[in-house]
Formats: sequence, structure tokens, C-alpha cells
Amino acid sequence: MKLARFHVADGPIRLGRVDGDRITDISEEVGTSLRAILPDLASLPGRIADVRGETHRLADVVLDAPVDDPQKYLGIGMNYREHAEEARQAGIPVPTNQMWFNKQVSCIVGPHADVMKPDLSDELDYEIELGVVIGRRCKHVTAEDARSVIAGYLVVNDVSVRDWLQKRSPTFTLGKSFDTHGPIGPWLTTDDEIPDPLALRMTLTVNGEVRQDRTTSDMIYDIYEQIAYLSQVFTLMPGDILATGTPSGIGAPTKNFLRAGDVVRAEIQGLGALENHIVAEV
Repeated sequence: MKLARFHVADGPIRLGRVDGDRITDISEEVGTSLRAILPDLASLPGRIADVRGETHRLADVVLDAPVDDPQKYLGIGMNYREHAEEARQAGIPVPTNQMWFNKQVSCIVGPHADVMKPDLSDELDYEIELGVVIGRRCKHVTAEDARSVIAGYLVVNDVSVRDWLQKRSPTFTLGKSFDTHGPIGPWLTTDDEIPDPLALRMTLTVNGEVRQDRTTSDMIYDIYEQIAYLSQVFTLMPGDILATGTPSGIGAPTKNFLRAGDVVRAEIQGLGALENHIVAEV
């Protein structure tokens, strides 16, 4: 099942079920908050599948960020083997444990929203990532049980301002949290639709040129190990988003950074695609 938040023209945000190239409004049945229904998602598929609400072509609606008001948006650094080697060759030490940082939730935008290039930086970079959305409140989850707390998956572009990462913010938070630098979507694909989330092809292009093309199998710490690691420390909540690392091919090693006018498309097998225009700061 694919669930999306959307609006038509200047109308209110609605919750919909995506079927092919159409979206059916299910708001009258379950409400407009995806985050609110996540704990009950396992019991809802039948109800949602039977909803016969107003239907629109996807081309006629605006897709919003699928998860409304997540409590946490966390990212893991250097979690793909080839990407870690890129960093090592650039003189950046490769961590010996999972290295997590915050992306402030205020950076989140929809799958087709504009992404702002800040005036204060010429080092705007892209990072395609598999996004994992937590489905229920949990603590001290084992890696073996971790899949049971996953509601589903989405595509993430962990947009990064490189010269505001370690140089100005050793924790990475500032360089990862500029407004509009968290496009996610295009919808939440529930876990039952993805046989193996660790075998998905990820492709990112800039103006049609392939920059990243790898699979999620290259992770150093898989998504289950990530959930186990984090849940030792704090309670994970429904709607929390984990950006699980990016493969090699980012712009930093070649200084091939994003410019205003670029179009970035990030696509993951079975999950859909983001397509965002880079615009100058206004």
C-alpha cells in the first residue's frame, strides 16, 4: 500500500491511497494525519483498500511530505562502503561506530518542492538515501525484531551544505538542516510491499546525468542494526524518519556541487522518485 498526503489547487491537505497514476482520498475514513494512523496501520489495509473516496490523477495534485510533523529526523553518516572510502581518501576519518546526526524537522519539504541554494555557500550537495519510517513507539529493539517496528519506506534526498558541516558545525546539524533541504516522499510505501529493503536500487541524476547508482546492499550497518543501536538510547516514536546513508557518487569529492537551475531526481526501486528544482535564495 502506498499512502500520500496531497492537496488540490489551494485546498486543504488530504490523505490518499496511491494506485498507479491515481490517488484516492481516504481522509473521511482515517483522517488527514499519516503519523496518527501509523500505530494502527497493520489493522487498516482492508478498510483503506475499500475506501471509494474522490479520485484524482496524480498529475493533477500536489504531493506533500508524506509524514506530517515527525518528532525526529535522524541521519547516519558514511554508512556505505564505497562512500566511506570516498571520505577516507578526502582525509575524513571513517567512524568505527554508527555516526548519527539530526536534521531539524523544519527542513522537510515535499517530493517536488523547490530546494533553495543558500547565498552563503557554493557547496550544496545531494545524497540519495533510503528513508525508514518508524511505525510504533519502541525502545530496546533487537536487530532481529527491528523490522516489526517499521511502518514503511520513502525516498530521501539528504541535501547538505558541505562548508557548514564539520567546519562550522561539528555535529553536522547546521549543514544538514537548512530550510527546504529535506525533500522526502513521494509517498510512504508500507513494509509489506517491499520483500527485501536491503536489495533496492538507488539512482540519483542531476539534469539527467547519473551521479549515484548503487543498491542498499552496500550498507555497513543495515537498517535493523540502526534501529537496534538508536533504540538503546531513546524511544523511537511513530513517524520518526531515519535516513539510512548514501552511496558513493556525491558531489563533494569532485567539487561537482549543485547550482540554481539544476534538477535533481532521486529514485529508489519500488518506492517512487523525488524530483526537485534547485533555486536561488530569495
